Amino acid sequence: MRAVIQRVLSASVRVDGEVVGELDGPGLLVYLGVTHDDGDTEVAWTARKIWDLRLLREEKSASDVAAPVLVVSQFTLYGDARKGRRPTWQAAAPGPVSEPLYDAVCAELERLGARVERGRFGADMRVESVNDGPITLVLDSV
Repeated sequence: MRAVIQRVLSASVRVDGEVVGELDGPGLLVYLGVTHDDGDTEVAWTARKIWDLRLLREEKSASDVAAPVLVVSQFTLYGDARKGRRPTWQAAAPGPVSEPLYDAVCAELERLGARVERGRFGADMRVESVNDGPITLVLDSV
């Protein structure tokens, strides 16, 4: 599982012009990609790491200050562009595999105490954000 985590002052996701997820204040914007062999272990580890990482101001974690988290599915995080000019997406798990794991990460974050906003899995989304810092971290599960 791969996550790109950004500390943001605000963020929103629109689908067909409608806001489907929004952070109206400081929090974390998380782009989440799933690969073929991900499962419950990666879900638990990734959610816990997102919630506990000290990425917010004054070295606080989202759990320390109850900061909201906006999670957006993004299979392109597993794109491979090392050869040629066209990326391959072979390492990204297909929707029937990745959607339940995306939902499970969101559910685990909620279980840990996070207020979770979401994109819409598989939709053509427009993401807007104001990165704070800027702080951006790439996180790969173990």
